[in-house]
Amino acid sequence: MNDRTTDNDENLSREDRLAAKLRENLRRRKTQAREMTGSRDEASTKSALPKTGRES
Repeated sequence: MNDRTTDNDENLSREDRLAAKLRENLRRRKTQAREMTGSRDEASTKSALPKTGRES
C-alpha cells in the first residue's frame, strides 16, 4: 500500500507540472496571438488607401 501512496504523490506532482506547463503555454500563445493581431492591424492601417469622400 505504501507503494501506491508514493505513486499517487508522484502522479499528482506530475499532473501539477503538466498543468503548469499547459498554463504557461497558453499564456505564451495568447501573447503571440495579441502581437500578431497588433502587427496585422498596423500593417493594414499603413497599407490602406485613403478615402476620397466619393461614393461609388
